[in-house]
Amino acid sequence: MSSAQIEIQLIASLVAIACAIPGTFLVLRKMAMISDAISHSILPGIVIGFFITQDLNSPLLILLAAITGIITVVLVEYIQKTGLVKEDTAIGLVFPILFSIGVILIAKNANDIHLDVDAVLLGELAFAPFDRLLIAGTDIGPKSLWVIGCILIISIILLFSFFKELKVSTFDAGLAASLGFSPAVIHYGLMTVSSVTTVGAFDAVGAILVVALMIAPAATAYLLTTNLKRMLAYAIAFGVFSAISGYWLAHWLDASIAGSITTMLGLLFLAVYLFAPNKGVIAVLYREKQQRIEVSLLTFLLHLRNHNEEEERHVNHLNEHINWQKVRSKTVLELALKNNMILINENIVSLTDKGKDFTTQAIDYIITNEDAQIEHMKDDFFLFRG
Repeated sequence: MSSAQIEIQLIASLVAIACAIPGTFLVLRKMAMISDAISHSILPGIVIGFFITQDLNSPLLILLAAITGIITVVLVEYIQKTGLVKEDTAIGLVFPILFSIGVILIAKNANDIHLDVDAVLLGELAFAPFDRLLIAGTDIGPKSLWVIGCILIISIILLFSFFKELKVSTFDAGLAASLGFSPAVIHYGLMTVSSVTTVGAFDAVGAILVVALMIAPAATAYLLTTNLKRMLAYAIAFGVFSAISGYWLAHWLDASIAGSITTMLGLLFLAVYLFAPNKGVIAVLYREKQQRIEVSLLTFLLHLRNHNEEEERHVNHLNEHINWQKVRSKTVLELALKNNMILINENIVSLTDKGKDFTTQAIDYIITNEDAQIEHMKDDFFLFRG
């Protein structure tokens, strides 16, 4: 593995970590699309900063881009607060205008420099190792590595310093205000960090990958946990994994690195979306199937409790009178037997003492409708435990 390959993967990993931190809070605040708005609308700030300094490496570009990002958030919130449009509509109104201004400025005044729309949107990590940072003639590594590294350090310091404030204001702005925090200050602070992070990653990875790295890892982590610290850790891990695996996918396919990383983020989200233990599609479908069988079992046991006639308690009664399909009938009977709720003698079904006890409590639950009671019953009786 060459030094350039190591540097590319290191830059991509640092960008992933730096984006995952604010991205987690954006997802929790249901402001995921604001990252897309910021990543596009900061373009005029970058262009204006270049016109002033004539230097793509000037810190003024980051400062003006961050200010443009804050202006974007302010404009979106101002339009939203009028009550005439919703937040997504406000975002759709603001960032295309600002981005278009940046595109026009580039097209008219910056065609002869490395500041073009393709680079802004897509970026190219493969070129990042060639843009070196020289101090007193000494090469100390890629410029992007140092820029995003410094931004990451600042983000981590701010995260540890204001973690409690971020957590409270994210989940309950009213409580934050009553505790003396200013939700507005925390909000605009988060937007500032998001803007600065976006600018820092802009030249190396482009706007599309910045948005993907901010939102996809956090959204994937949210499917696995509701614990904020664990969600941050998962988002960082998913981002770094996608950055490294995406690089090698691009290397194998001879394709765009940014596109391959985004593809890996999408595949990772799809896998978790399908197979997450609690919120995954398969888990939800399985749980719904369990609940349907549990309801059927409860219906059957209550029927046995209310009828003493043998014809009403015959095995075939499930198919003939309750009108269940044979497969479903078999499942209900097996579950009831497995949990020692019934006995079957010459195809006549009878409740056991455990079954009678359960149906008594079930009737009490139906009458009182206390959720705590049904949870207690689930722990004490069957529900697929055998």
